[in-house]
Amino acid sequence: MRIDLHAHSTASDGTERPAEVVRRARAAGLDVLALTDHDGVAGHREAIEALPDGLTLVPGMELSCRRDGMSIHMLAYLFDPGHPELAAELELIRSARDDRAAAMVARIAELGVPITLEMVAAIAAGGVIGRPHIARAMLAVGAVATVAEAFTPAWIGSGGRAHVSRYALDPVRAVRLTLAAGGAAVLAHPRAAKRGRTVPADWIAELADAGLAGIEIDHRDHTPEARAELRALAADLDLIVTGASDDHGDLTGHRLGCETTSPDQYERLLASTSARTPITEPA
Repeated sequence: MRIDLHAHSTASDGTERPAEVVRRARAAGLDVLALTDHDGVAGHREAIEALPDGLTLVPGMELSCRRDGMSIHMLAYLFDPGHPELAAELELIRSARDDRAAAMVARIAELGVPITLEMVAAIAAGGVIGRPHIARAMLAVGAVATVAEAFTPAWIGSGGRAHVSRYALDPVRAVRLTLAAGGAAVLAHPRAAKRGRTVPADWIAELADAGLAGIEIDHRDHTPEARAELRALAADLDLIVTGASDDHGDLTGHRLGCETTSPDQYERLLASTSARTPITEPA
């Protein structure tokens, strides 16, 4: 069984619609895929309707968190999206994303780049607006040569000329909200040093005390040394170990299934949830 528990679609910052993501997952030989778009579940319905034979879908999302200025991402699985407190936080996060996008587009325009919020929204195609959509708008008008070039101090990289911070959850609160909604929380790529994320071991222990289910360890952005250290920590804290592609379509190179979760760890994850079960048939 091949299991990939982290992938994105146009419902956030991926480049392919949810239907195409699940089709491509099956073509890549996956048996289980989690669709984990940022801060929302808008892509789930389309993914379920297009679910190909032989593929199981795990509904999820990737929650934006921050502590002491560090961006931290929390994967949430099989939760109840209608849980009132969680739904309220998602609406707050989405509103903050929209406000941030407007402010960043205004700054970019002041710097002489002719993009508009309407252009960015069109690229987002109804999904949660993020910096990759702004970067793609900049690419479309020739302001940058690559999407990566936009994520520098010259433009929208952290601390950059056009960067604007936004509201994000404390990671402990994200874990507790996910639990309250009947789901399981897994800390995403905590040692992705190239992204400026090195989550300290004592923070991970604190999250475990709050109910964290697992750590995403097998990830392209983790070195062998980071993986070994995190595996030892997961063993000490009795946390589930997951692996995933973190595929964003064209933005990352089509890499579904490049990293996977073992079936025994997947079963542990399922056993830690109470609100929903994976989807095995189209709606």
